[in-house]
Amino acid sequence: VYNERGKTVMMKEKILFMGTPPIARTMLERLLREGYEIVGVVTQPDRRAGRKKQLQHSAVKEYALQQGLRIWQPQRIREDHDELMQIDMDLIVTCAYGQFVPQPLLDHPRCGAVNLHASLLPRLRGAAPIQRAIMQGDKTCGMSVMRMVKKMDAGAVMAQRGIPIEEDDTSGTMFAKLGELGADLMAEALPAIFAGTACFKAQDEAQVTFAPAIAPQEEHLDLSKGLNSAYDQARALIPQPCGYLLHEGKKIKLHAVRRLPAHHELPQGTCAGLIEKGYAIALQGGYLLADVLQPEGKKPMDAASFFNGSGKQWVGSQLS
Repeated sequence: VYNERGKTVMMKEKILFMGTPPIARTMLERLLREGYEIVGVVTQPDRRAGRKKQLQHSAVKEYALQQGLRIWQPQRIREDHDELMQIDMDLIVTCAYGQFVPQPLLDHPRCGAVNLHASLLPRLRGAAPIQRAIMQGDKTCGMSVMRMVKKMDAGAVMAQRGIPIEEDDTSGTMFAKLGELGADLMAEALPAIFAGTACFKAQDEAQVTFAPAIAPQEEHLDLSKGLNSAYDQARALIPQPCGYLLHEGKKIKLHAVRRLPAHHELPQGTCAGLIEKGYAIALQGGYLLADVLQPEGKKPMDAASFFNGSGKQWVGSQLS
């Protein structure tokens, strides 16, 4: 068997893969291209989403179905993993699965279990490392290959790689970049893991920071800290769930934003009309330019369309 780099794989190592969102799908695709045998895929249960609340598969499940892979979707894997314990496997690989994996299952494979985490550990342990990195104005982020342990994202680290967060990056663009980066990193790490020669280094607990899931109230953009902070918060929430502001008690979501440093004397949150083809919101330090907006109860629209509708009447009023 040959992997995509042309190296011979003497035998197909058996991997149980666990993951849910698109970044995990990228990892699963790479494992198959590398020639490993995926003995099963574990992903989150189908969720209801959209206005019609229809059941939707995870990105990982969609791909696993296309590839004819065996799929498990336990509601609580800590209580429902007996069947997985019967599978012959060499390694568990996880990426953004979304549940704590019980210790007996972590100990079951010959080579244990490793996780691909979207931060440069020990920074940003938790559910939303990419969003938090952007939201707090970080200039870099990255991926880490680590041993899975009972404590959240606390296992010893084997490999890391970082990339810059660019001025116009959103969570969406960073997820795509980090998905490819992480797939490369894991593909490079696996031969040493299977050979038993991988070196794992304990994390420095004194350097730990956390990245909890985004709370609903954090979707309401905080304008009080000025332009840069509001811009980072807004792009951290793009493409999902998108941050919002309030106008006369109704939400307006921002689907695409830019920032324009400038001097002005307008009150914080004032609608300033179209500036450089974006709908401008005055903040300390300049303007937050919304390129795509979605007033409550309507579909997303570009700034010019919004301005030619209700946006023109909003000029001079304040968003909060």
